[in-house]
This record gives sequence, structure tokens and C-alpha cells, in this order.
Amino acid sequence: MGKSKRNSPKPDSNRAQRLAERRAAQEQANQVVTRPFAGLAAECDLVALREFVPSATATVKLAPQLSAERPVTLATVLPGAVAALVRAAAEPIGFVGAQVQFQSDNPAADLAAAIAWTQTTEPGESLNSAAEAEVGAKVLTEVLDPSASLDLTVHQDFNWWVPEGVQPEPQVAATIEQANQAIMPSDRLQLGADSIGAAWWVDAGEKAHLRWVRPEDEDALMLALARLHAAGDLHLGEGSRFAGSFRTHGLLVPVFDLDREQHASEWVKPAAEFGDRLAQALASDAPMTSIERRSRDGLRSRQVTLR
Repeated sequence: MGKSKRNSPKPDSNRAQRLAERRAAQEQANQVVTRPFAGLAAECDLVALREFVPSATATVKLAPQLSAERPVTLATVLPGAVAALVRAAAEPIGFVGAQVQFQSDNPAADLAAAIAWTQTTEPGESLNSAAEAEVGAKVLTEVLDPSASLDLTVHQDFNWWVPEGVQPEPQVAATIEQANQAIMPSDRLQLGADSIGAAWWVDAGEKAHLRWVRPEDEDALMLALARLHAAGDLHLGEGSRFAGSFRTHGLLVPVFDLDREQHASEWVKPAAEFGDRLAQALASDAPMTSIERRSRDGLRSRQVTLR
């Protein structure tokens, strides 16, 4: 008796189409990148700009192999949360957004496509989604200089959405005003050339926070935090409290609650001192004590994962 062919759908059948779509979806799921900005010196700031910084811009350094026609500014969010736009001016400037309305599972590829798009499109155009960019597959390290950090400008409003000297239309002005009213004051702590990661302060209203995006391996960083916690050193001094940590884009971000009466600049020295203590804890290879193990378990139980 011949083998049944019931499980072999015809190429033009609906079932064949469904199976093909299922395979495509599975392939897409397998392409999810857990640490999309790895290999870039600006990795920690890129993560911060994508996840929690309200308003900031940075002129990026493009890779030497990219045939760049115009400069590119990376922004936290653009009007309408579009992926990119090219501002019409005497010398057009490309803008790409970190926080976008539509995104894939690979934000680095999205950003690379958006940057490449700014080099070929006409001034005045905008790109709703990186998926709409008619460019070949790009790797972010092929369009950005991987060794360059971000030359950041932190804004306390969204007035930079409109070029200087331009009078916005009433609807645009109303949108900017609404966004300005909702913004939370933020700043990037400058902890010195030897500092690790990206430490960002924000005044959230009832209290302030310090979110410190760290590049270390998650397990190694969690162990170091546990050692400090067990020793009573997991803090930034008076007026601070360790609030927990969250994972995002393959990195761990410790968070501290702060006294909002103190300005961001007043936390630079305490944060730098904590960074030194953390570096020592990271360098330790001593076996964990029972207290440190309990501290690690407690810290892990308070983690959340954003993406």
C-alpha cells in the first residue's frame, strides 16, 4: 500500500501558504537579537536613549566605508515618532529616532536602515518605519563608527523639533507645548573618562532617579551588586536608596532613588565613588559568602525585564 500524501500540500494550496507563513514567522523569531548594540562604544547611551531619556540629540560619527552625503543627528524621539526625516535647509541634515512608533525585533538593523535612508532621500521627506526604507540589509557597525561615543546634547524641552528661526504652524506649536509640559528634567552624569556605562539622572516628580546602564555580563554585575549590598555599600550616600534593576537590550540597569532636592551635579561625586566600589567588587574572585548569596537572590527577585 502506497504512502499517503495527505501531509504534502500542493505548492499552490492555502495550506502550503500557511505553512510558508509559519516558517517565515519562525525564522523571524529566531532572528531576535538580545544585545543589538553590542560592539559599539556608544552601546549604553544608545540603550538609554531608546528606553528612558526624554529629550536628547547627538551628532553621530558615521563609518568611514559609508558614502555619506549629509550629517546625521540621532534623537530620542522625532515628531510623530517617525524613524527618520531629512530637514530641508541650505545643507540638509538627516535625523533618526531612537524611540519609534513601529519597530522590528532588531533595533540596531532598524537604526542602520534609517541612517542609510537619510543619505539618499529628498529633503523634507520622513520615514514612518525602517521597514519602509528601500535600502539593502545593513549592519549598524557598517554605518556608524563602532569606536565613537555619542556627543550628546540633553534638552529640557522639544523646541528643537523646529529649526531655529522658523515659526511653526499652530498645530505643530500645540504639539510641542503638550510634549514640553509632560517632559521630566533629565541629565547625563559626566563621571570622568574612566567611568563605565551611562549614568542618567531624572526628576520624576515625587523623587529623582539614577539609572545606570552597565555593559558588564549580567551575572558578573549581579554578583558585584550583591557583594556591595551584603557590605552595606549599595547606595550613593545620604539621600539615596537602591531601588532595583531592570534588563533591557541584553544589559542590566541598576536604579537608585534619590533626594530630588539635590541637583544632578550634586550626585556626580557620590556616583563616581560608587563606581569605584563597584569596580572593586567586579574584580573580586573571592567565593561568595552565605550573606552575599542571599543578597543576590533578593536583588534578582526585584528585577524586571523591559525587552
